[in-house]
Amino acid sequence: MNNLKTAVLLAALSGLLIAVGGALGGMSGAVTFFVIALVMNFASYWFSADIVLRTAGAHEIQREQDPRLFGMIEEVAQEAGMPMPRVYVMDSPQPNAFATGRNPEHAAVAVTTGIRALLTERELRGVLGHEMAHVKNRDILTSSVVAAIASAISMIGWSAMWFGGRNREGGGAATLIAVLVAPIAASLIQLGISRSREYQADRDGASIVQDPEALASALAKLEMGAQRVPMQVPESTAHMYIVNPLTAEGFSGLFATHPPIRERVARLRRMAGYTE
Repeated sequence: MNNLKTAVLLAALSGLLIAVGGALGGMSGAVTFFVIALVMNFASYWFSADIVLRTAGAHEIQREQDPRLFGMIEEVAQEAGMPMPRVYVMDSPQPNAFATGRNPEHAAVAVTTGIRALLTERELRGVLGHEMAHVKNRDILTSSVVAAIASAISMIGWSAMWFGGRNREGGGAATLIAVLVAPIAASLIQLGISRSREYQADRDGASIVQDPEALASALAKLEMGAQRVPMQVPESTAHMYIVNPLTAEGFSGLFATHPPIRERVARLRRMAGYTE
C-alpha cells in the first residue's frame, strides 16, 4: 500500500509538472526545466552519501574501534541480503540514526553516540533494520527523482514570476497558480512521498529483523530524545534521519517530513499482533 501511494503521488507530481509547464511554457518549457533539475539533483544524488555524512559531522570507524556495533550491523545486513555498509558515528547526545548511499553496494549507516546510550541492543537492531530497508528500497533514488520534479516546478514558477507566462491573454491566473500554488502543492506531494517511504521502511525493517515491537519501542524513545536534545542539521537533510532531529513532529503534520511517531508505533504493534 505504501509503494502504491508513492507511485500515485509521484504520478500526481509529474502531472503537476506537465500542467504547469504546459500552461506557461508549453511542453518544451516543462521538459527543459525538468532536464535542468534532473541534472542538478542527480549530481547531488551521486555524491549524496559523502555530502550528508560530512554535513552531519559523522566520522567513519573500523571494526576494531567498536566490534559490537560492527557485528550488529553486519548481522542485520546479512538478514537484509545486503553487503556490509560503511559504519559512521556522530558525536551527538541526541539519539538518532540515518543511512545513505545510492545503492546497497555504496551504503553507509550512521548512528549518534546518544542512540547507543539510550536504546537496548534489541531496539538498536530494529533501528538498523529500518535504515537498511531505506537503502534496499532505493529510497535515495526515489527522493532524488521527486526532488528533481519538485525543483523543476519551482523553477517554472520562478521563471513565470520574472518573465511571465507563454500566454499573455488571460495568463494572469495561470501565472499566479505557477508562482504561488504549484510550488506549494509540489512540496506537499514531496512530503507525502517522504512520509510514505518512512512507513514502508518501518514495515520492511521490522520484517528484516523479525521484531516489529523492537522498532516500535525504539521510536517511542527516540521521539522523547529528539524533543529533549535538539540537533542542529541542515533542513535539507533532516528527512533522512529516523526521527526528525530538529523537532519531534514539526509545526504541522501537513508540512512534516516524518509521519507521526504515534501512528508509526501503532502500525508496528499491529504487525507484532497487538490489538488496540
